[in-house]
Amino acid sequence: MSSGEEVSSVSKRTLSCSTCFDALWFCYFHQMQQYYRLGTLDNCGGKWSALVDCLTLKTKRSAEVQEILESREKAKAHIWTFRTPEEASSNWNEQFGHLDEME
Repeated sequence: MSSGEEVSSVSKRTLSCSTCFDALWFCYFHQMQQYYRLGTLDNCGGKWSALVDCLTLKTKRSAEVQEILESREKAKAHIWTFRTPEEASSNWNEQFGHLDEME
């Protein structure tokens, strides 16, 4: 295997449906615990959708799957909110300013 092939194989995303299946199994396995705690049952619809979507992607060509996964990753919102120092300071005072008053 040449180094060019290694680089291209590393940059490709792998698609595994085992995480979707595990999440679905966990959802059904802990139904009684959730019913006891919250009083409601989850129909696990989101987990089923994720598993079906993953299995559907498994039937597509590799290049098409890579394109779909890249577009989904770009569409996701970033988990961090970037703020200017002034915004961060005002947010900090709003969230934790009451702790300074206790001294």
